[in-house]
This record gives sequence, structure tokens and C-alpha cells, in this order.
Amino acid sequence: MSPRLSILVAALLFSTGGTIIKATALTSWQVTAFRSLIAAAFLWVTVSGARRIWAPRTLLVGAAYASTLTLFVLANKLTTAANTIFLQSTAPMYLLVFGPWLLKEPLRRSDAWLILAMAAGMALFFVGAAPPTATATDPRLGNLLGAVAGLSWALTILGLRWLGANAASPLAGAKAVVAGNLIAAILCLPLAFPVAETDWFDWGLMAYLGVFQIGVAYILMTRGMRSVPALEASLLLLLEPVASAFWAWLFHGEQPDPWSLAGSFLILAATVLRVLAGRRG
Repeated sequence: MSPRLSILVAALLFSTGGTIIKATALTSWQVTAFRSLIAAAFLWVTVSGARRIWAPRTLLVGAAYASTLTLFVLANKLTTAANTIFLQSTAPMYLLVFGPWLLKEPLRRSDAWLILAMAAGMALFFVGAAPPTATATDPRLGNLLGAVAGLSWALTILGLRWLGANAASPLAGAKAVVAGNLIAAILCLPLAFPVAETDWFDWGLMAYLGVFQIGVAYILMTRGMRSVPALEASLLLLLEPVASAFWAWLFHGEQPDPWSLAGSFLILAATVLRVLAGRRG
């Protein structure tokens, strides 16, 4: 598989998360616990160099990633898959804000406009009141959790860059991913029991989420990014939020309200502009 195709397949696998989470009868805590437990076990077995996860720095970044994993599932159970992923995609806004202090990266004048565009896009998700549906039972709370997921995902990205800059091993990021999944599983398992009556379909979905939507997707993404330029990889990964909305519409009939669509467009456009601006800069 070519590097570019690896990234595209990874983005497609990532994009299926929201739709699959909505398809199972398991609760948010159960999905988070079992998905992350399976993902951690899969990566532990397949990425041998990622098994030593007990360094304080690794656990700290893992905690941020565990928060993202949990918030993503909670939000998907309460609002639309499109709203969840696009609100999580506001992470670059926080990266631009925190970068100068945490990573000593300068903030350019053009970045201010991108921050404003993303903030405006996020605000549009909270305009009006989308009615609850079978797959989005509390849109306002779900949108709030999705927005917080954007912050925790930004902290995860900052942490991964921090690990990469201070670690001799190229597997520092993989260790944090394993640690994050283990932390999420351990913290959510007490809330996952008792498990109501389930069938093979629910457990099959959990296996898919852990092995493919997290595990295989992560391996393919890191493999592809070794040889694909960062700009191109960032643009290829934008397939995830678009495809996520499409899968939710196709399988669950989810249709974001006009304000959410406008917000999604602003966030997506701001992300593309940021990537292109980074190339020129």
C-alpha cells in the first residue's frame, strides 16, 4: 500500500467511529472502556516498541488522549457525528493560542484571523436549539462535550510534539497512544458494569472499533506520514470529518441543522487555510 493510500485508508477508518458508536446498544462508558481496552491490547501486541509506557511524560500525554477518547464517545451518543468530529477539529485553534507559550512557536498575524474563524464556527453550533433525535438525544450537551474534546485533542497533539522533541525513540507517540487507551479503559471500566443483555453484533462492533478504527488506523497513519509531506498528509486527513458526516447520514439519517453546517464549513475552511498558510510560511 502506498504511503498516501495508507493515510487515506486511516482517515476513512477514523471516520467510521461516530457511526459505529451510534449503532451499538452499549452505553458511552461501556463503549469507551471496551473499545480502548481492545485497542490497547492490539497495539501492545503489534507495536512491540510501544510496550514501555510507564514514564511520567508518557502517562501525562496519555491522560490527555484518554480524555479525548472518552469525550468523543460521550459526545457522539448525545449529538450528531458531524457535530462531534467538527467540534473536535477545532483543536488547531487551541494549538495556535497555546503554541507560543508551551512550544515557543511564534503566533503570526494571519493566525489571529484563523483563530477567529474557528471560534466563530464553533459558536455557530450553539446557535438555536436542534431538537433531540433517536441518535442525538441531547444535542446541546453533546456539542459542549465535543467542544471540550477539541481542547483535549489539542493538548494531546501538543503532548505528542513535546514527546517527539524530547525522546530519542521514534515510538514515543505510540507509547502515549497505548497509555491513553489503557487509562481510558481503566477509568471507564467501573462505570461499564453491569452490562445489559447484548449480542454478538455489539461485541463485533467493539472489536472493530478497537482493532481497526483505532489500532490499524493509527499504524497506517504513522506509516504513511513517514514519507508523505506534512502539508499533504494534513489535507488527506481532512477526509475524516467529511466522511464521518457522510456515514452518519447514510446509516442513521443524521442531518445537521443549518447552523451546524455553517459552523462545519467555517472550521473546515479555516483548517485548509491554516495548512496552506503553513506551507507559505
